[in-house]
Amino acid sequence: MARSVTIGNGNLLVGLDARGQVRDLYFPFVGEANHVSGASGSFVHRIGIYVDDQISWLDDPDWKISIGAEEDTSIGSMFAENLKLGIAVASRDAVHNEQNIFLRHFTVHNHRSDKRTVKLFLSQQFRIFESRRGDTGFYDPRVKAIIHYKGETTILVNAIVGKQSFQEYNIGLFGIEGREGTYLDANDGVLEKNPIEHGSVDSVIGLTFDIAGHSSQDTYYWIVCGKSVSEVHTLDELVLSDTPERLIASTESYWRAWVEKERTDLSLLPAELQTLYRRSLMVMRVHADNRGGIIASSDTDMLHHGRDTYSYVWPRDAAIIAHTFDKTGYRDVAMRFYKFAENCLEPNGYLMHKYRTDGVLGSSWHPWIIKGEPRLPIQEDETATVIFMMFEHYERYRDIEFIESMYNTFIEPAANFMCDYIESTTGLPQASFDLWEEKYGTSTYTAASVYGGLMAAAKFATMLGKDEPSRTYQVIADRIKSAIGTVLFDEKKGEFVKHVFHTADGELEYDRTVDTSSLYGLLLFRVFDVDDEKIKRMVKAVEGKLQVQGNSKGFVRYEADAYYRMQDAESPNPWVITTLWIARYYIESAKSLKDLKYPLELLEWTCSHATSSGVLAEQMHPNTREQLSTAPLVWSHAEFVLAVLAYIEKVEELSKPKD
Repeated sequence: MARSVTIGNGNLLVGLDARGQVRDLYFPFVGEANHVSGASGSFVHRIGIYVDDQISWLDDPDWKISIGAEEDTSIGSMFAENLKLGIAVASRDAVHNEQNIFLRHFTVHNHRSDKRTVKLFLSQQFRIFESRRGDTGFYDPRVKAIIHYKGETTILVNAIVGKQSFQEYNIGLFGIEGREGTYLDANDGVLEKNPIEHGSVDSVIGLTFDIAGHSSQDTYYWIVCGKSVSEVHTLDELVLSDTPERLIASTESYWRAWVEKERTDLSLLPAELQTLYRRSLMVMRVHADNRGGIIASSDTDMLHHGRDTYSYVWPRDAAIIAHTFDKTGYRDVAMRFYKFAENCLEPNGYLMHKYRTDGVLGSSWHPWIIKGEPRLPIQEDETATVIFMMFEHYERYRDIEFIESMYNTFIEPAANFMCDYIESTTGLPQASFDLWEEKYGTSTYTAASVYGGLMAAAKFATMLGKDEPSRTYQVIADRIKSAIGTVLFDEKKGEFVKHVFHTADGELEYDRTVDTSSLYGLLLFRVFDVDDEKIKRMVKAVEGKLQVQGNSKGFVRYEADAYYRMQDAESPNPWVITTLWIARYYIESAKSLKDLKYPLELLEWTCSHATSSGVLAEQMHPNTREQLSTAPLVWSHAEFVLAVLAYIEKVEELSKPKD
């Protein structure tokens, strides 16, 4: 189940599903430890209503639920209605912008004419640091709250109705010893009040209140996170003294001010595109850790179908997202990422596959030996893209002191590595894994990125008076460009190949699969001009072979792509980023305002595939339009913002009177 709402503050990130239930809770690093996570996929914070001697949890299909996010602010909203019970529940949800506090304002509505007694049950299933061993949960009478802890992570749960704290609680086991979950204790409307448990621990609390006919009752619930019991006690006291309502209101105000800081005039766009643009900025920020790492996604549902999640920092993805922050004026977020990348650089000058947000090397499936030969398990475009985007950052802000501080520690060693990691026979970069993490060879996209990275490094070197390195970087970049136009271009077909690889006997083996990245990489890293004849021919190949002809007329990654392909689908799945790449090509190549009609349609296509809360997935079913893989994919949101900015800039350019 994709995440319908993701909210956070750079230390604490919370993901809510389509039923308004907590599915992800990351702390203290965004994307590293998810304290509501499990391979079974069943871990969840449930919400239940007990009325008229029966319990109903919000995951029951009798509840009709809509969930979204309030416009222009990082506040989640939910409305759930159960006609059989005559009860509705609404919530406003926030992670405080300064303190590590997750707040929920519940309003329970009684749709019947008679007065009724209602119990609101809220359950918590934590697996602190994603381990089933060694958690402790206890009721703390000093603060009248539930506390879960292990090591340096402590989580406090509290709730009030009026000025009254929750009246009932229970703490027990789940997922071991045949225990399904302590939330089941609420089925009879009475909790047993077991005061402590250890192991794989969950908890449930209950609030009781009367609601007059056709009236409602407000309640507040919060989770605070810290390193110790004393720290969460202090945060709990802050919530009680400042009141949850005021903390939610101040968070709302902060996010409105944060979005308004971005001064791009969106008025020429349809309203729904403006909304998704602003929502995309907030999705991006929520997934950016305050120490610099930017994760690909916080959605852990794919863990339940595979071996890992997207909650890592891929340097390529993160560099593109950082570039988007730069383009929209959020300079500090981008600079923190570049410093993060600096700290991750290997001594020999390259970045590895992916990282956790604490800077530790992430999991990988890329081997160090391929066909019996030692190989670097890298995607070289990740190293190159960071340097390329760093120059884009400098071009915008001209912060020479920042660049000078990065030159000796990141730019020069990375550029030197790219110069050394070259095939002597072709002049192309040596083999590495492609940006899709599947093929080992020299892909057109990677070659383009290395060209762009070296050209950026040459400009940095010239700027800092390092003329000899600058000449070296320029010469090798020029040779790469020449090889891209000859070795990697199939003149007969008019197509750039997906990649080449040297066989054991030294011959070049070609993969001639048409791939959207083989087109877009050449434009992104400015290898060829948009009007170059080779680019035009490649566009025809991509449009002829990679556009979906079903209900969702986006663009797939490459021919016969099998990743998350559905058995009932007539084609591979269209991706948001690849479709937006085509939009970017048509925006860049537009010669008149009427030429922008098609790319605007692709922007609207993208918007039509977002959820009601403005979440973009990685890909979608080509016929049903169902979101597939992970959602949100932060790269999708970044590419949408970049495409919108490119569209607006092009409209302004083409609207200027000609001399």
